[in-house]
Amino acid sequence: MATRWLSGQDLHGLLGTLPLQFPAYQDLADRIRYLVVDGRLVHDVRLPSERELASTLGISRATVAGAYARLADLGFLVPRRGAGNFVRAGPTTRGNGLVGPYPDFTDLVNLAFASPPAPAGLDEVYRSALDELPAVLGGHGYGPQGLVSLREQVAAWYGERGLPTAPDQIVVTNGAQSALNVVAGTLLRTGDRVLVEAPSYPNALDALRRSGARLVAYPLPEDGWQVSGYATTVRQTAPRLAHLIPEFHNPTGHWLDEEARPELAAALRRTRTTAVVDETLVELRLDGQHPRRPLAAWLPDALTLGSASKAFWGGLRIGWIRAPRVLIRSLVQTRALLDLGSPALEQLVVARLLAGSGVDVEEQRSRARMQRDHLVGLLTRRLPDWRVPTPGGGFTLWVGLPGETSSRLAAAAERHDLLLSAGPRFFPDGGGERHLRLPFTAPRQHLEEAVERLARAWADVGVSSPRPGTRRPWDLSV
Repeated sequence: MATRWLSGQDLHGLLGTLPLQFPAYQDLADRIRYLVVDGRLVHDVRLPSERELASTLGISRATVAGAYARLADLGFLVPRRGAGNFVRAGPTTRGNGLVGPYPDFTDLVNLAFASPPAPAGLDEVYRSALDELPAVLGGHGYGPQGLVSLREQVAAWYGERGLPTAPDQIVVTNGAQSALNVVAGTLLRTGDRVLVEAPSYPNALDALRRSGARLVAYPLPEDGWQVSGYATTVRQTAPRLAHLIPEFHNPTGHWLDEEARPELAAALRRTRTTAVVDETLVELRLDGQHPRRPLAAWLPDALTLGSASKAFWGGLRIGWIRAPRVLIRSLVQTRALLDLGSPALEQLVVARLLAGSGVDVEEQRSRARMQRDHLVGLLTRRLPDWRVPTPGGGFTLWVGLPGETSSRLAAAAERHDLLLSAGPRFFPDGGGERHLRLPFTAPRQHLEEAVERLARAWADVGVSSPRPGTRRPWDLSV
C-alpha cells in the first residue's frame, strides 16, 4: 500500500497561526496532537521530516525533535527507522467525544457533543409502545422503509407544518446521520460537487467526503445566510447537491428567514441542484418563535432529513428521509445495503412521541432555554473578552475567540479533563480558529465546572487578543 505523507507546507496550513507559545516544543506537540484527536490527521500518515518542518515553520530542528519525542511518549506518533515519523491514532485517541468510555479520565467533562439526557416520561412511552409490539411480531421484522404507523405520523407532522406529505414519501432510518449516508449513497458519485455551509455539522461533512464528493464551501456570514451571496456560489459552482441546515444551524444556531427561502430555493432550481435539508434541530425553538414552513415547500425535489434524537433522546436512533416518490425505491434499495431496518420498538415509541404522547416538547424547550441562558451568563462573567451570542434555537453556542486559538485551547482544555470540539472541526477545508462550539445540554453543575476549567485552559493559552499583522493562513469570513 502506498505511503500517505504530509509536506511541511501541508502541516503548516493545518497548524494555524505562528509563533508558537513557550515552551515551543510543547505547543507544537499539542497542536499536532489535537489534529489527530480531531480527525484532521489520520492514522499512519507520515509527518514531514524534522529538518523540513523546522525550515517551513522557521523554528529550530531541536524544537521539532522535542515535539515529535513528546508525541511519541504520549502515543500519538510512531518513529520508524529509515522511514520517518507516522501518526498513531489508536484506542488512546479521544476523537470527537462519541468514542468511549474513558476509564482513565473519570473526572472528564465532555462538551464535544450536544445531546441532552432522556426527558421525563420517555420510560412510560416505552411501556405503552410494548402494548403495540405484538401486532408487528407476526412479521419477519425486516423493513428498510420503516413501519407504516411511524411513516404516517411523520407525514402528518410535515403536513401540520405546511408541507403536504404522504406516508410513502418517508423512509425511516437509524438517525439523521444514517439518513444522510443513504442519500449520499443514492445520489452521489465520486467527484460530484456538493455545496456545504462553512461552518457545518462535522459528521455531515465526513459522510459527504466518504461518498467521494468534492465539497464546495459557502462561508456563512456571522448573522446567517446572505441569500444573494449563496445564489452566486450556487451559480458559479453548479453543485450536484446542496446540504443545508436552515432550521437552527449547527453549530451557529441561525434560522433561515422564511422570506429568504423562496429566493434561495430559486437559486437551487436554476442550476438543477438537489437540496438535502437537515431539520434535526427544527423543534428546538427556544424563544417562542412561530414555526416556519420547511424549505421543501419551495423545492419539490428536495430531500429533507429528520430525527427524534435532538427533540427527544439520542438513544432512540430513529430518523427519516422525506423525498419525492420517484426516489423512494432507490433510497430503500441503498438503505437495505447499509442495514435492513430500524428496531420495531423504537419506531413505535417515536410514532407515539410524534402523536404527542408522554413527553412535553415545550418542557424540553424550556429546560434548554434556561441552560442556554445559564451558560451565556457564566461565559460573559468568566471570559468577558469572548463574543458570546444567544442563539434562538438549537443546543449550542458558537462563541467568538479574541485570537486564532481554538485548536490550542481545545488541546489545553484536555489537560484540565475538559473535552471540546475546536472550530476547525466544523469547516470543510480550513478556518474556524477564531470560534469554539459549546453545547448547553449538560446539567447546570457540569456547565459551571466546564466554564471554570475552560477559563483555566484559556489562561494556559495566554492570548487575549490577536496582534496586528498576525498571519491567518486558514481564516475564512465566518
